[in-house]
Amino acid sequence: MSTEKEQRLREKLLPEIEEFKAQRSTLQLATQDADGVPNASYAPFALADDGFYILVSELARHGTNLQASDKLSVMLVEDESESKSVFARKRLTFDATAEVVARDSETFTKGVAALSARFGEMIDNLAALKDFNLFKLNPHHGLYVKGFGQAFSLSGAELLDVDWKRDGHHGTPKQVAAEA
Repeated sequence: MSTEKEQRLREKLLPEIEEFKAQRSTLQLATQDADGVPNASYAPFALADDGFYILVSELARHGTNLQASDKLSVMLVEDESESKSVFARKRLTFDATAEVVARDSETFTKGVAALSARFGEMIDNLAALKDFNLFKLNPHHGLYVKGFGQAFSLSGAELLDVDWKRDGHHGTPKQVAAEA
C-alpha cells in the first residue's frame, strides 16, 4: 500500500477506533495463572494518555493471574444488540503486558483519577481497599475488526500503526510469524 493510502487509512480509522474504545466501559481479559491455566474475565477500564487502567482485586482469579503472569490478551467487543451480525461484531483485540502500579506513585493517582472520572466514587472506595491493585495495560500488537473482510493490524506503543490485513485475521502475531 502506498504511503499516501496508508496515511488516508490511518486518518479515517484511528478516530473510529478511539470512538469505539470510548463507547465501551469494560474489556474482556484472557489471563493465565502460574501454571499456564487460562482464564477469561472482564474488568471496567479507563483510558488515560498513557494507556488502559483497570482496578482489580487480588481475591479475583484474574487479579491473581495478573500478578503471576504479566502477559494477557484483551478484547473490546461491540454489544450483540448493536451488531448487524453476531458473526462480524466490531472488536478490538490486543496483546499486552500488565504492570502493577505502585500506590505511592503519580501513575497510581492518574489511573485512579481516570477510573473515578468514568465510574464515580465507587472507584475511590475500591482503590482504598488493600486487596485492590491498579494495573496499567501496555498494548503492543492489536487487531481491529470492522466486519467481514475488514481487519486491520495495529502496532506501535499506542497501536497507531495501521495495516489492512488482506489475508484474513486469524494469523499469528508479527513477532511469532517473523520467527517461523
